[in-house]
Amino acid sequence: MFTLRPKKIVCYGELLTGYRLEEQEQSDGVASCSQTASGGTPAYVAAAIAKLGGDSRYIGKIGSDASGLYLRSELEAAGVEAALVGMDMASLAWTEWSEDHDDKSGNKLDSDGETRVNGNNLTRAEFDETWLDDVAVYHYGSAPLSEGRSQTSALAAARRIKAAGGLTCCCPNSSAILWPDEETMRQDLRNHIGTADIVKINEKDLAALTGLEPAEAVQQLLDMGAKVIVVTLGEYGCCVVTRQAMTSIPGIRVKSVDPSGAGDSFVGAMLLKLAERGATAEQIETILNDEEQVRSIFSFANKAGAMTTTRRGVFAALPTMEELEGMED
Repeated sequence: MFTLRPKKIVCYGELLTGYRLEEQEQSDGVASCSQTASGGTPAYVAAAIAKLGGDSRYIGKIGSDASGLYLRSELEAAGVEAALVGMDMASLAWTEWSEDHDDKSGNKLDSDGETRVNGNNLTRAEFDETWLDDVAVYHYGSAPLSEGRSQTSALAAARRIKAAGGLTCCCPNSSAILWPDEETMRQDLRNHIGTADIVKINEKDLAALTGLEPAEAVQQLLDMGAKVIVVTLGEYGCCVVTRQAMTSIPGIRVKSVDPSGAGDSFVGAMLLKLAERGATAEQIETILNDEEQVRSIFSFANKAGAMTTTRRGVFAALPTMEELEGMED
């Protein structure tokens, strides 16, 4: 049996590299310019926590190619402790156009630019359980849940943290690049909602997962076993719902240039503030039934997400605590 040491936050899931393609006018016509980006929702969240001064660990697989080296350097620069398993294949990648664009084959790229994510999730045999020995908060994305071989490791980790009294958080993602079909997506995600104390979800994914209107959809997730549902509303802020309370926190107006990573920055800031309060599975509802605490935690999270949109990139756009403290509400 292990004990929890407060404030360590671990994030498990995919880590990708990507290339944003921007069209630039040249003397001989239009040319495409590639800029390296980096991604993977749990990795962003871990980096957001570290850049804010928190103690985070990222667990995932990474290739030994140039992209893998780049991703390792991004995590290190952000201050994330990386628990990485190497893989023989190249690090997975996506392509993103700066605006809607057809690829050369005539196929429309997904709006988020990602083309594939499976293949870099850990099996249970690859998952080193000592990575959880000092964890107070465990965050995981949907990619590990979309592969049968990695579901076991993701959910076993969640159950282990819960059994020790730690806090668990997941962010359901209904993207078609993760799931073979809508029915599989709904069934798999519904089966696992109960392993999370906190479910952070946007309006689009909430509708896709439940097929219900927002109020009924949130109630359904609570009925599945989650203790807190956080619905993000983009520039309009967020809504935090428990079985006893609902609080809406308005967004912050900024001049947005790139929305990439805003939701992950929000989650990182949220988890950091909960860890600072020593939140556990047993205490989370009490904490988030207190309107004053909810407004403090989620105004901060909204601010982190908003500032992230004012700069290009993802890791590079994540704010520091000093920057957030200097930002006007």
